[in-house]
Amino acid sequence: MKGILKLAASAIVLMATQASAEDLRVAVYTSSEPHLKLLNQLADKFKASHPDVNVRFETIPVADYTQKLSFQVAGGKAPDVAWMMEDAAPAFIEANILMDLTPVLQAFPDYDLADFTDPAMALWRKGDQVYGVPFSTSPFLIYYNKAMFDKAGLEDPKQLAEKGEWTMAKFQDVSKKLVAANPGKYAFEFKDGEGYASRMTHALLPPIRAYGGDLWEDGKCGMDSPAAVKAVQQIHDMVFKDKTIVPPGTQGDYFSGNSAMTVNQISRASKMAEAGFEWGVAPLPTGPNGEEGPVIGQAGFVVFDASPNKELAAELVAQMTDKEGVAALAQFFPPARRSVLSSDAFLNKNQYLSPQMMGFVADGIEKGRVVAAHEKVPQILAAMKPRVDALWRPDADVAKSLQGVCAAIQPLL
Repeated sequence: MKGILKLAASAIVLMATQASAEDLRVAVYTSSEPHLKLLNQLADKFKASHPDVNVRFETIPVADYTQKLSFQVAGGKAPDVAWMMEDAAPAFIEANILMDLTPVLQAFPDYDLADFTDPAMALWRKGDQVYGVPFSTSPFLIYYNKAMFDKAGLEDPKQLAEKGEWTMAKFQDVSKKLVAANPGKYAFEFKDGEGYASRMTHALLPPIRAYGGDLWEDGKCGMDSPAAVKAVQQIHDMVFKDKTIVPPGTQGDYFSGNSAMTVNQISRASKMAEAGFEWGVAPLPTGPNGEEGPVIGQAGFVVFDASPNKELAAELVAQMTDKEGVAALAQFFPPARRSVLSSDAFLNKNQYLSPQMMGFVADGIEKGRVVAAHEKVPQILAAMKPRVDALWRPDADVAKSLQGVCAAIQPLL
């Protein structure tokens, strides 16, 4: 993707002849009707003060989102505004194709940029310049199918967490019992069913952090550390020996009732209204010594600098992320604004999650660390992919496979 982003500096100027001054395109990776309904409500508020403006949300499937967005940019067909994933943000910022939003945000009435927490803004700032505004600072959670736990006669993850017993060892143990009690089902599915593809780092990161490691940190690969090897060996055993995790090439969709657990964020709670089974959320399991390693995923709104409507697009971002906008978005996307994060409406009045469940969310935001990011993430992921593919084989030597991953990505770190 590095080459694609380099092309963008020249190709993106074509946008000026392809976009109407009254038309704002916003790229998103959600197709959820509740999400899109909310986004359109925020756009309607913007259009009330900008009656000649049309705002159009365009969904790109999450599995291909960053790549397709990059192709649009390189082809001079970038949207005016885009959702940006946390792992891709540094690469787009370093490519110098995003607008500095600082002047617009500071001039927007009652915006209060200082209300955003410093850790939440870290990825989106470069010096004094702000290149994106995080609208979602969302910890990873365990979603579980309570009916499948009840059928197996097991305490569910929330109950185990309340007793301090929700550990990686317990996770593996209950997974075996779940599969035995629910024939033809799996105990666990990786995030969005993409753990072997677009979400491969999201599959590896939670267990590695639970064991006290990380994917990379301070310019050094951590996936070959003893902690990481132990964590990934456990997950590998669950896939191929225990046969409790959905394996490569197999569908085991949690939201359709085919897996007892998955990892996701509160934005996916909107899908549970149609699930047809009793469900709940719980924290990620802790490590062997009780270590907590909460993982936070982020997404932010960015504006492409060559947009012919960039000032207007920046105003739209400002309105969607002011205090009122963030409070509305917080139903699905945990906020980075201090005032909203501590509000009664966020903690106690979520449409889908109970106050206790929202307590897990708030705790994860407070204690968690953002998904590992890097300005060369596209190249890092491309270098990782064949080595990680080799890891997910029944006869793989986990330690050697992870050494191969580190050997491939260390020069890029």
